[in-house]
Amino acid sequence: MNVAVQVNSQPVSVVTALYQRTKALHVEAEGTGVINELLRGEACRDEYILFLRNLLPAYRELESGLEQHGNSPAMRALAIYKLDRGPAIQSDLEALCGKGWADKVPLLPAGENYARKVADAATEGGDRLIAHAYARYLGDLSGGLILQRLLIRSLELSPSELNFYDFPQYEDLSLLKKEYREALDLAGASAKDPEAVIEEGALAFSLNIDLSMAVQRAASIRSG
Repeated sequence: MNVAVQVNSQPVSVVTALYQRTKALHVEAEGTGVINELLRGEACRDEYILFLRNLLPAYRELESGLEQHGNSPAMRALAIYKLDRGPAIQSDLEALCGKGWADKVPLLPAGENYARKVADAATEGGDRLIAHAYARYLGDLSGGLILQRLLIRSLELSPSELNFYDFPQYEDLSLLKKEYREALDLAGASAKDPEAVIEEGALAFSLNIDLSMAVQRAASIRSG
């Protein structure tokens, strides 16, 4: 299924439009900050914990917003998928550093800002959440398994510390990814302002880059 939306007067799927708009930012994200270190197998355990702790608020805002707008025309297609990563990340943080993780691991300004921007995307009907669902969930389904294997090897993490990358309610992740792409296109076709969704995608990747670099800087200061 290829559901078209109008972007600059040309019919194109929202997933394709988001991919085209964010391609360079995606490459930049993989090449900078803690994300680059994780992909190269060079991040330390504390750095990874700090990264998870600062991703969690953004996921919570995203998942709260999707639930809030689950009956809207644009969000209905996404609402049937319960990909909630917030509880999985919290479980990993508890396994990695105990139930007092929120007091032990700081929430950085970049993490607060990321969550605040996602919360803002949940206003005015919530259509811009489509972009954040694209950036986060398709990324989790595309690169999550690769990152999971890297973390097992580089940080020797156990399964109880890697719930973030597991979707136990789904047997076929390739099929899930395909269906979720289609759901994103359906959502985009119902969005009141598709171009705002596309630009929100660029913001989502920029926020990820900012967070990745902030975690790398903070971890360097904490370890130094």
